[in-house]
Amino acid sequence: MENFNFCSPTEFVFGKERENDCGAYVKKYGGSKVLIHYGSGSVVRSGLLDRVKKSLEAEQIPYVELGGVQPNPRDGKVYEGIEICRKEQIDFILSVGGGSCIDSAKAIAVGVPYEGDFWDFYSGKAEFQTAVPVGVVLTIAAAGSEGSGDSVITKEEGMVKRGAGGDAMRPRFSILNPELTCTLPPYQTACGATDIMAHVFERYFTNTKEVEITDRLCEAVLLTMVKETPRVIENPNNYEARANIMWAGMVAHNGVVGVGRSQDWNSHGIEHELSGLYDCAHGAGLAVIMPSWMEYVVDHDVMRFAQVATRVWGCEMNFQNPKETALQGIRKFREFLVSIGMPINFEQLGAKEEDIPTLVKNFGVGDGMTGGFQPLSADDVAAIYKIAVNATV
Repeated sequence: MENFNFCSPTEFVFGKERENDCGAYVKKYGGSKVLIHYGSGSVVRSGLLDRVKKSLEAEQIPYVELGGVQPNPRDGKVYEGIEICRKEQIDFILSVGGGSCIDSAKAIAVGVPYEGDFWDFYSGKAEFQTAVPVGVVLTIAAAGSEGSGDSVITKEEGMVKRGAGGDAMRPRFSILNPELTCTLPPYQTACGATDIMAHVFERYFTNTKEVEITDRLCEAVLLTMVKETPRVIENPNNYEARANIMWAGMVAHNGVVGVGRSQDWNSHGIEHELSGLYDCAHGAGLAVIMPSWMEYVVDHDVMRFAQVATRVWGCEMNFQNPKETALQGIRKFREFLVSIGMPINFEQLGAKEEDIPTLVKNFGVGDGMTGGFQPLSADDVAAIYKIAVNATV
């Protein structure tokens, strides 16, 4: 296990009707004027936005609204939010929604005190040190942004997705009421589940030895998702299954399952170009890319793939041919994705093989190599996309 520092200061407020307490938590963390940041009309139609406003009003906290955040959140909305916060002297941002809303809120938060273009943080030109405090009322278990110091934004010019991260982005509090996820369509639920599993796999596939504790934590989250996802797709109102998934989503991405070990994240980067170009759901893109990446790099550490195959997917270990066990585990993963309604190839996602050169170019590795579990060249990335073109179970 490698040396590490771990700090996860977010206060998690979990359970039924806890959104009614958001005003008290904004006050607790120093907010005196709030930007309520949300997405489409679902939070309006459900009455959630009204409950949030009522809670703020009960604490005599004024607010300004900024809705319209899209999936794969755009930089245009971030610029709009920064302008509003400066004009209205906002000192707290409350995100009401899923990962896209939270990521957009975080980008606004770091952009407000910065004299330059917030995109500098996402393009790697600058690093942020301060941010307007952010709080969350979560409506979908997926991205884990409610507990992480990360944010991903799509630049409308060129439709490229880039990420930024740092502890200043971590929410001060996150309200997690599993009831708020019960109205999600099955496809969105499945996309969220896939994203959660991908966050774990990005940490599980490591070159660091002797990390049994975090291996077992990763496996526990994966086993939870394998059990609970079919249950909520069959019965969307299964509160206990929803609760387990919501907490799994946070655990998967707040850092605790990845401490002391190297991580990968190439699958996320490769997928970002798909959802950037085609505006598909991030989880759906991951369902196409992650098993294809696994197939391509399996020889790098066959025993690690065989380990997850036996511990998570229940495969019988073939000691004479460990690679067969490893490949069986990858097949089991794809079969699970199909069973919950996820795409597993380009055609099902709506992607085009002829766009692979564009996808590789946007990925930006050029003539170099990316880091991670197995470093990848541009040719390697193209090969992974090609596996994804015709992938089957």
